Formats: sequence, structure tokens, C-alpha cells
Amino acid sequence: MFITDAQKRWRSLATGWQGIDWILLALSAAMTGFGALVIHSTQLNTTNTGYGINHAVLGLIGLVVALWIARSRYEYLLNWQWIIYGVVNLLLVAVMFIGTVGGGAQSWLGVAGFYVQPSEFAKLSIIITLASMLSRRDASTLLGVGSALTVIILPWVLVFVQPDLGTSLVFGAITLAMLYWANCNPGWLVLFISPLVAAILFNLVLPGWLVWSLGMGLIAWFTLPWRWFSTAVATAVNLVSGKLGDIVWGLLHDYQKDRLVLFLDPDKDPLGGGYHLIQSRIAIGAGKLFGQGLGHGTQTQLNFIPEQHTDFIFSAVGEEWGFVGSMVVIVAYWLICFRLVIIAQNAKDDFGSLLVIGVLAMIVFQVVINIGMTIGLAPITGIPLPWLSYGRSALLTNFIALGIVESVANFRHRLKFTD
Repeated sequence: MFITDAQKRWRSLATGWQGIDWILLALSAAMTGFGALVIHSTQLNTTNTGYGINHAVLGLIGLVVALWIARSRYEYLLNWQWIIYGVVNLLLVAVMFIGTVGGGAQSWLGVAGFYVQPSEFAKLSIIITLASMLSRRDASTLLGVGSALTVIILPWVLVFVQPDLGTSLVFGAITLAMLYWANCNPGWLVLFISPLVAAILFNLVLPGWLVWSLGMGLIAWFTLPWRWFSTAVATAVNLVSGKLGDIVWGLLHDYQKDRLVLFLDPDKDPLGGGYHLIQSRIAIGAGKLFGQGLGHGTQTQLNFIPEQHTDFIFSAVGEEWGFVGSMVVIVAYWLICFRLVIIAQNAKDDFGSLLVIGVLAMIVFQVVINIGMTIGLAPITGIPLPWLSYGRSALLTNFIALGIVESVANFRHRLKFTD
């Protein structure tokens, strides 16, 4: 049978994508399109009516970028990991000197009239670098864990001092998930987060702080070498963390303190730090079962919720699409995460599997915290909802991450790429 040159080119093009996960791609694209619709609805009674269109256009660009990355072998990242890591950290340093302040944090760089948030791309840098290091030496030894943690310190500090508490927490979630996937002892992971828990318990339940500190000593005894020394250090660190927590608390800005505490009782400051959460809960509750309809949400259309098109986009979903629409969004996220787990399990090497787990941790943490903060179950930390919230850097980061994941899926069975 005679095959034309056009048919050969089309077959060659199709061959480059024959292994990608089309369900994952379709879900992400659908979420972006839905996000553009909801964002447009939140801006109907404002002068910024172009946000929804901008979100859709950038989403289309991001989808093209993801498809292009999916055709490229993800192993090439091993040759570029330190360059990516270095460039991202240089951008984070530049933010400290020439960055633009917004939302109480100096996190943006102005580039040709656009604002770029390097901390979003730092998430990908950490995923790539950790995946590379842990694929060469897993986290089953303290040396492997220590070498992996060293690469996290610099970007984490640079983001924390902006101050961008939300993104720094995302870094922590990514790190813990990737260490666990790389065979890290679960007891060690508990010890990593134990100082934070101890600091919280010190100010809430003093006896609980003492019991927790002793419990961490027991975990150190059973999981670490040099038992007596490790137990003493683990216990002492948790005991000291109580006071250190007060010191760190004093370093936070007032708006950060409000975000971390007022979600427990927003009525303490209904016109200040608790305002966002109170209005968000009213909006979601007003949606009832089927919602008030697109463009008809009272709280949304009367602009009771500031910056609703970004961090509080889920409140607009709840009000205008109701419980049913909210559950559809949550199920869609669950399906996305389910597909990511399948790809991670079927990856042909540890590097690819770790890349996907890093992306999975990034998405899961952001979804849980964002939705949780809109309904009062988590502190308000300024974390966007993937593919739904408006934000150029965040949206592009999510699509680049999607492209890397699709590359892992695309080449999971093939040893050689046919152009």
C-alpha cells in the first residue's frame, strides 16, 4: 500500500505520543477550561473581565508545552538538573533585591511587562533534583537522606524569607513524599516533622508536649544508630522546640499569624484576618445542592470575597455550582492523582517514578490545603488550587509538571524513541 509523505509525517507525530496517558491530559485540560469559566464569573462585576480569557489562553499554551515535553525523554533532565537548580535559585535571590511585593510577600519578578513567580518553578526544580539524587542513592540510609536534604535547604530558606509560607510548606510535602517513596524509614519522617508538632503542643497542651518529646525519643531508639545518643538528641530537640517555636512565631508577619490561627475561630476578627474565611463559608453554604447558577452567586457577584479568582476560587465553585459541582471537582482531582499513582508504579526506572511522586505530592498538598482553607479546616496560606486558580506562573508550572509526568508514561515501555 502506497503511503504519502504527509501520512508518514502524521504517523511519526502520533508515534511520539503513543504511550501518554490521555485520560490524565483530558482531566487537566477540562479542569483548566472549567477554571477559566469560574474565573470569568468572579470578575463579571469588576473591570478585570479578561482574567478568564487569559487563563484559558495560557492553559492552551501550557497544554502545548506539556505535549512537547511528553515527546522528549525525561532522562534528559539528569543532564540539566544542576543547571535548572542553579537558575531557579538565582531567580529566588534576585527576588530578594528587585522583586515586586504583592499580598504581603516579595515573590514576583517583572519580565517584559509580565510578572513571574520563581517560587512556583522552584517546586519543579526540587522535584527534579531530589528525584535525581534519590534514584542514585535511595533514602534507606542516613547518608542518602542527608544528601537529599542538603539541596532543599537553600531554596526553602530563600522562599521562606520572601515570606512565602505556603510554598515553603509545599516544599516540605514534596520532600517527605519523595523520601518515603525512596524507602526512607517512616520513623525518620516522623522525627523530621516532630519539632514543628512539639512547638504547637508547647503552646496548646503542655503535658502533650512532654509526652510527644518522650515518644520521639523512643522512635529514635528503635530507628537510629547510636541509640543512647540518638534518643537523647531527639528528646532534647523536641523539648527545646517548644521555646524555639515562640521565637519563630515572633519572626512571622502579623498577617501570617492571622492566617495560621484565625481559621480556628474567624469570628474573633470578622472584619480583618477572619473576613476571607467567613465570607468563603457563607458562599459555599449558599450554594446548597446544585448551586445558584453561573454568574448568579450573591457573595461572588457582589465581590464579598477579595481575590476570589486566585486562592479562593473554590468558594465560587461551591456557591454557583453547589455541592454537586464541588464534588465533581474533588472527584476530578482524585482521578488525576489516581492516574499519577498508576504512572509512578509503572515507570521503568526509579528516576521516573520519583518524578511522578513529587508531582503527586505537590498537587495533593495544594488541593487539600486550598479546599481545606476555604471551608475552615486549614490555615489560610495562599496556596493556589491547581489548574483552577488564576495565576500564570502556577498554571504554567502545573502544565510543565504534567508534561514531565506524561513523558514518564510515554517512555515507560520503550527503550528507544522513534522520531
